[in-house]
Amino acid sequence: MTHTEIEISAELVRELLREQHPDLAGRPVRLGARGWDNQVWRLGDDLAVRLPWATGPADELLRKEYAWLPVLAPGLPLPVPVPQRLGEPSALYPRPWIVTTWVPGEPADRAPARRGEQAADALAAFLTALHRPAPAEAPSGRFGRGGPLAGCAEGFTRSLDEAAGRGLVPDPEAVRAVWADAAAAPGWDGPAVWLHSDLHPANVLTADGALRGVVDFGDLCAGDPAADLAAAWILLPDGALDRFHAAYRPAPDAASLRRARGWAAGQALGCLLVGDAGVHGRPGGKATWGPPARAALRRLTTTAP
Repeated sequence: MTHTEIEISAELVRELLREQHPDLAGRPVRLGARGWDNQVWRLGDDLAVRLPWATGPADELLRKEYAWLPVLAPGLPLPVPVPQRLGEPSALYPRPWIVTTWVPGEPADRAPARRGEQAADALAAFLTALHRPAPAEAPSGRFGRGGPLAGCAEGFTRSLDEAAGRGLVPDPEAVRAVWADAAAAPGWDGPAVWLHSDLHPANVLTADGALRGVVDFGDLCAGDPAADLAAAWILLPDGALDRFHAAYRPAPDAASLRRARGWAAGQALGCLLVGDAGVHGRPGGKATWGPPARAALRRLTTTAP
């Protein structure tokens, strides 16, 4: 099922709740957001229903969140959407869905973090808490996330060439140089740690210019922390990187920061292509993804590793 094949409405959400979780069915239902993989419907003031609507893998990702996020959430210093109930496929809706806690705030692609010191400290504290050694049965990352950068070289080149061909990257060779330096850095030789692995601006929430929450843990996996450290270049305002690196523990070494820059360049290119109308995204693109991606590439290509 994709968004072109099924219609999700408030009445459908109510019917699903009546069928599988009737004690929640009397709560008010209203649309919260239409994300990349899922629609989110508010359920009263403190809960939300997430239903996959646009991509096939979203089913598996929801089940992964339901299994692992309640274990990790108590140790995280920022609010996250903690799964409370699981909905199974039925005649009403042929895909799994979950009920989670609701995290207030505005996505950072629409309301960027402006308070640099607060955002740097909050992001560093969140990643320090999340990046603890993962068990052997922890999920592996999609698209090579958390693994060696070499495994993503082909995808990076394809994205850069496409973005450059559309005029979205002013200096493609400078971006290519960032990736080359990152790929040449020594690899991660520590334990595989828990990763969010999808910390782009639409998955981070702000309020009053401060970073206030993290959502969408569908790509939760284990691997090299550099994949998450990359988020600093695309989430934080100018001038906040050094404070983030100083606050994160253990302090990242030079090789980890070089790898993180490569991950950040790849993530920024992906956001550029999603933001460009008619490319890889929903009809019309997601225009708000473009500005933070362009800012990240500017930072990456104008600062030394």
